[in-house]
Amino acid sequence: MTLSCGFGDIDKMEFEDALRELEEIVKILEEGKSSLKVSVDLYERGTMLRKRCDKILESVQLRINQISSDKNGVVSVEPVEMEI
Repeated sequence: MTLSCGFGDIDKMEFEDALRELEEIVKILEEGKSSLKVSVDLYERGTMLRKRCDKILESVQLRINQISSDKNGVVSVEPVEMEI
């Protein structure tokens, strides 16, 4: 099995693209048909993709936490600089 989504720049990937590629890497590794070198390379990339997904999710959580309401129930959103 080969990756269908290629090896793009992880730091510029959207969450869905990074997760999709990570899932493909897991499938390849689970098959156990790759050489040791390819398996290690895929594992390394998978680790970087997981970190990218974690970073995006942490940023989204921070943004969600900035949404608040006052005592009258008025919802406000504090602007947050998202560094993804």
